[in-house]
Amino acid sequence: MLRTFVLPDLGEGLVEAEIRAVLVHEGDMVKEDSPLLEVETDKAQVEIPSPFAGRVEKIHVEPGQTVKVGQPLVSFADAGGAAAPAPSAAPAAAPVASAPRPAATERADGGPVAAAPSTRRLAREMGVDLHAVRGTGPGGRITDDDVRASAGKPAAAPARAVAPAGPAKPLAMPLAKAGLEPPPLPKFEQWGPVERQPLSHLRRTIAERMALSAALVPHVSHFDKVDITDLNAIVTRSFEAAKQREITLTLTSFILKAAALALHEHPQFNASLDAGVGELILKRYCHLGIAVATERGLIVPVIRDVDKKPVMELARELAALAQRVRDGKATLDDLRGGTFTVTNIGALGGTGAIPIINYPEVAILGVARGREEPVVRSGQIVVRTMLPITLTFDHRVADGADGARFAQAIVRRLEAPETLFLEW
Repeated sequence: MLRTFVLPDLGEGLVEAEIRAVLVHEGDMVKEDSPLLEVETDKAQVEIPSPFAGRVEKIHVEPGQTVKVGQPLVSFADAGGAAAPAPSAAPAAAPVASAPRPAATERADGGPVAAAPSTRRLAREMGVDLHAVRGTGPGGRITDDDVRASAGKPAAAPARAVAPAGPAKPLAMPLAKAGLEPPPLPKFEQWGPVERQPLSHLRRTIAERMALSAALVPHVSHFDKVDITDLNAIVTRSFEAAKQREITLTLTSFILKAAALALHEHPQFNASLDAGVGELILKRYCHLGIAVATERGLIVPVIRDVDKKPVMELARELAALAQRVRDGKATLDDLRGGTFTVTNIGALGGTGAIPIINYPEVAILGVARGREEPVVRSGQIVVRTMLPITLTFDHRVADGADGARFAQAIVRRLEAPETLFLEW
């Protein structure tokens, strides 16, 4: 029987993906979960595993093609039999939570299992056979909690709802400047030769997101400097010891920790604004995004529960996550759920920058390069290493004084780095 795999619902409003590579050929015999396609979504470049075991009967896509959710990708014949006529309509795909993955509303023993790659990885780590697990997700999909239950582990605790203090009032939204039609461009060819280069799928997405944030959010930026002389000394002293533990210790892991702890003091910056109903959604978790420059553009993977992790663990996780992003191996789970973003351009130089908020977050911290500067300490001019930072935030949810206090909470911790090993 011919089985056709379609691009499934990718979740979070993602409706299309660009085919980056086809990893099989027609006539190939493939196993379930073997690499099938590489696609680039609005959030990441991911590898799609085969949902079935069998022979590749027909490939419906090619590299460079943009496909919509529900569009056929690959048709399979049974592993040991001939292909039957394809059904007139492709089976509907159920939403997925991490990477593109087909869903099966029914499966016989030994048939394809409806589960995201991250869930399959969890099952392997826990020694759970997915064929023996009953899925409770949409369409019978197996969730992480199903795997934990099968292994006898407690499910992840659900988020606790926070009741509003009183009735919410709608908040008027400004007109979105992004909706205005730009004027036509002049004919640049009249002044000399030009070349047109199409924007990649990721570059188009970045452009759309930045335009949306700039149009919807009234940005305000607060500038400050951090004396990181003592912090630099700690990083230098600990670098070799950390390296022996296969950890690359960098300033960024300390910045992430300081920001996470400061967010506990100033939760309005760890939030999103629901302008339609006039509510601020305060997030009782701290998942920080860190901007990573790649050949394809800027991507923001997310490190979860930064406030609860030691600096050394953050350094290890940060290095592994950044490498997955640069290698194009990040999953959708790696790139969503962030509550606050840090962008560090220090390695590239510069004395400062004003970053654009990663909507729907309400704030972002920009970090430039630390430099030795003459400063006054106790009436004496001394040389200290000073780090420029910029806190950009949504003026609808916080005032300038709030931003200054939040920035100082970050500065205070970075200038007393021993506190980053003590708190939480």
